[in-house]
Amino acid sequence: MDGSSIIINRPNKKNDISSAIQNIGRSYAIDVFRAFTMFLMIFVNDLWSLAGYPAWIGHAAFGEDRLGFSDVVFPAFLFIMGLSIPFAIQSRLRKGSNTISIIGHIFIRSAALLIMGIFHVNLESYSDGAVLPKPVWQILITIGFFMIWLDFPKDLAKSKKYLIQATGILLLTVLAYVYEGGTVENPEWMRTKWYGILGLIGWAYMICATIYVTTKGSSAWQIIAFVFFFAFNSYNELGWLDFLAPIKEYIWIVGNGAMVAFTMAGIIISLSYRMWFLKGKHKPFWLLSFGFSALMLVYGIVTRPIWGIHKIGDSPSWLSICIAISVVGFVFFVWLIDIKKQLKWFNIIKPAGTSTLTCYLLPYIHYAIYTIVGISLPLVLRSGVLGIIKCLLYSLVIIIITGVLEKLRLRLKL
Repeated sequence: MDGSSIIINRPNKKNDISSAIQNIGRSYAIDVFRAFTMFLMIFVNDLWSLAGYPAWIGHAAFGEDRLGFSDVVFPAFLFIMGLSIPFAIQSRLRKGSNTISIIGHIFIRSAALLIMGIFHVNLESYSDGAVLPKPVWQILITIGFFMIWLDFPKDLAKSKKYLIQATGILLLTVLAYVYEGGTVENPEWMRTKWYGILGLIGWAYMICATIYVTTKGSSAWQIIAFVFFFAFNSYNELGWLDFLAPIKEYIWIVGNGAMVAFTMAGIIISLSYRMWFLKGKHKPFWLLSFGFSALMLVYGIVTRPIWGIHKIGDSPSWLSICIAISVVGFVFFVWLIDIKKQLKWFNIIKPAGTSTLTCYLLPYIHYAIYTIVGISLPLVLRSGVLGIIKCLLYSLVIIIITGVLEKLRLRLKL
C-alpha cells in the first residue's frame, strides 16, 4: 500500500478514528519501514543461492521449535500493510471515492495479487516435461504481470493501454494453458495449492481493508477483528476448529487466521499513530505500542510449550512474537524518521518502499536468466561471510534497478 505517506482527513463520524486527524501533513516512517523490510525480504529470498549460511539467518525447518531471522520478515511486511491501510483508504476518500468504489478497488487489487500468487506457487511443481522450460515460463508470466498492471502514463491513449493489457491477459491465458506440473508420468494442471506469498498478501489485504472500510475505521471494531483472528489462530492450533475441515478448501480464513491477524495488528497501531503521535501526543502512542508489544511477547513465550514457535504451521507463539517484533520495529522507525529526521540514508532504498511489487518481482526475471545462462559465482562468493555480503549487495542492486525502472515509469501499480 503506497498511500501511507498521505495523511489528510475528511471528517466523518465522531467514533471514526480516521476522522480524528486534520491536515497533519506527511509521514515517511511507514514507507521507510516498508522499504527496509523489502530489502530484507529480497536478502532472505536470495539465501538459496549460497552453499551454506548460519542456521539462525534462515527459516526454521518443519518441526523445529525456534524462530529464524527469515521467519520474521514476511510477518513484518503483512504488519506494514496493515499500517498503510488507513492512510491509503483516507487518500481515496480525499479524492472523492465512496465506500462502494473503495471496496471495489480492494477486491480488484486483491484479485490481481491472487492471480500472481497462483502463478508463482505453481512454479514450485513445474514439470521438466512441460512445453516451455521453467525459466522461460517464469520470465513470460512476469512480463504478463507488467503488461496488465503497469503504471501506465496518464497521457497514454486508452486504446493503447487496453491493447497492452489485453495482450498481457492473452499471454497469461496461454501460459496457463500450456502449463504442466508434477512429473512426466503424472502431469497436473495449475491449481491453487497455498496461493503463494502474493496470494496470502491479497487475502489478508482484502479481508482487513474490507473490515476497515465497512466499520468506518472504528478503533473498537478493529480491535474486535484482531482478537477474533488471533483467537481463531490459537483455537485452530488446539484442534477446537476441526469441525470446519470440510470447508477449508473453499473458505480461506478457515486456514488459521495468522496472516489476517498480522495485518489487523498493523491497522490498530496505525490508528494509534494517527490518533496520538501525529497530533503531538507521543506518550499515549509509546505506551500503547510498547504495552501491546509486551503483551504479545509474553503470550508467545508463555504458550510456547503448548505449540512451539514455528512459521511452518503458523503457530500462535510465532504469530504473537512476530507481532511484538514488528511493533517495536515500527516504533524504532517512528523515532528515527519522525523524531530524529534521519531521512537521507533512506534515498538509496526508497524504491523498495514506493515500487514494492516491482521490486519483489524483479528477482524472478533474474533467477530465470541465471538458470538459462548457467553461470555460477565462485564458491568463495557463495559461502561464509562473503556469501552473506553477496546477498545483501544483491538486494541493494535489485532496489537500485527498481529505482531506474521507476524513473522510466516501468513499475507495477495496483
